[in-house]
Amino acid sequence: MPRTPRKDRETTRCSESAAAGPRRPRRVLLAAPRSFCAGVERAIDVVEMLLERRGVPVYVRKQIVHNAHVVRDLERRGAVFVEELDEVPPGALVVFSAHGVSPQVRARAEQRGLEVVDATCPLVTKVHTEARRFAARGDTVVLIGHVGHEEVEGTLGEAPEHTVVVESVADAATVDVADPGRVSYLTQTTLAVQETAEIVEALTRRFPHLRAPGSEDICYASTNRQRAVERVARAADVLLVVGSAHSSNSVRLVEVGERLGTVSHLIEDVTAIDPAWIADAEVIALTAGASAPGALVDEVVAHLRSLGPVAVTEHVATVEDVHFHPPAAVRTH
Repeated sequence: MPRTPRKDRETTRCSESAAAGPRRPRRVLLAAPRSFCAGVERAIDVVEMLLERRGVPVYVRKQIVHNAHVVRDLERRGAVFVEELDEVPPGALVVFSAHGVSPQVRARAEQRGLEVVDATCPLVTKVHTEARRFAARGDTVVLIGHVGHEEVEGTLGEAPEHTVVVESVADAATVDVADPGRVSYLTQTTLAVQETAEIVEALTRRFPHLRAPGSEDICYASTNRQRAVERVARAADVLLVVGSAHSSNSVRLVEVGERLGTVSHLIEDVTAIDPAWIADAEVIALTAGASAPGALVDEVVAHLRSLGPVAVTEHVATVEDVHFHPPAAVRTH
């Protein structure tokens, strides 16, 4: 007997749930803040403004932000996403993503005569500046982050001979440095606050003179969204996090929920919800990573309403008022 495709099975299960009659009221706890941060909004705005003012195509190196819905929307409007600069025609316009790039990538763009618009998040740029400063004074720079992540690759490229990447407490216990008395640390901006603090503590035990960045590298948006999740996850049967599997800050939100003992799931959008996850859940916590559009959260709420009565309440951990101006290359146009 032919096997029903997975998507059709999920649709059938959802239909059966809706047809089963009224359910007991559910509570949906919306974490706030959630969805786009200032750096993500700025990067998307850059591509949108260039499409409007310069026309198509606008080339973008890597995903402008780690969200498939955002990327597909911009592709429909004429953006062309490439993995490497060799895919961009000589002399064409190219946008660097919010995650930042290494000096080597910038040099390659110059070699090919590309017109560059840099949409790197200013908070990532800050980490790059610190990496250059720490390396210049003779420190080994311990970069806490995930190997292979675009942001880490870009920061590592600022001083590769003086930088080592550490992913865990275990790594911190074994990392080699040239001079234990001259060690600094930096972090990827989208890490889990608690896990990072544990790694820094482990580094400090080994290197008592460890020097920290002038201000926290984990960005305000990652910190705020994690604290917001802590507020709602404790009271929930299940946590749903809207975001991409490639989005570091979204994955960290799932980890925060799991650390609190709450069953937690990362979903690209409403179609990824397995009905079994929420069948017996009376309280559902809901949030979205900093690169996920808010409209995707609205769709999840609408889906939950279609299954029965729900009471939706928003739980605000803090109010964000951060705004980043677009890069000068866009403003001048």
